[in-house]
Amino acid sequence: MNRPPSPRRGRLPADERSRREADILDAALELLVDDGTGQLTMLAVAKRAGASKETLYSWFGDRSGLIRALIERNGERAATAVRAAMDDDGRDPRDVLIDHAARLLRLLTSPGSVALNRAAMDDPELAAALLAGGRYRVGPIVEEYLARLDETGRLPIPDPAAAYRLLYGLTVRDVQITVLLGDEPPSDRTIADEAALAVDRFFTLLGA
Repeated sequence: MNRPPSPRRGRLPADERSRREADILDAALELLVDDGTGQLTMLAVAKRAGASKETLYSWFGDRSGLIRALIERNGERAATAVRAAMDDDGRDPRDVLIDHAARLLRLLTSPGSVALNRAAMDDPELAAALLAGGRYRVGPIVEEYLARLDETGRLPIPDPAAAYRLLYGLTVRDVQITVLLGDEPPSDRTIADEAALAVDRFFTLLGA
């Protein structure tokens, strides 16, 4: 009887490794939020995660690689949530876009996102990864949704890319930068109001 191959000694099964990587990334993000970029060392993360420093270096390469992995995970989660929301063509477009605007504001002003942005400020490669995993990844998903609205005659959007840039600007304005500079993040009520206002202005400028 043939038996499935067992994992090589010393190597974790794939599902166990995924779980441990998630635990390490959670610990790294907690440390980043609690203590700032300057205190994020491989040793400190290893201690908080209950892992060895050697494991961190083996899996992530170095401190920048660890931060990049956090950025990529953050981007993947955001893109998955946006794609799920934009796939629902049965909802009122105004409601879909208000939900998107509110989700965007919550994400950009969340402690984890703020901490990652601060960590990337002095590192061009991390800054590029942040853009690639954030706005440049989510943007095309929203643009595809806006294009469908135009194709089906629900909204007049002949240039979805330009429309997305307009919506993004109306939504974010200076909210993210003020939080990065030390302001308190907006409340849930403020986020809801700002999201609705941004979409109202977006529809007005579209002539809808």
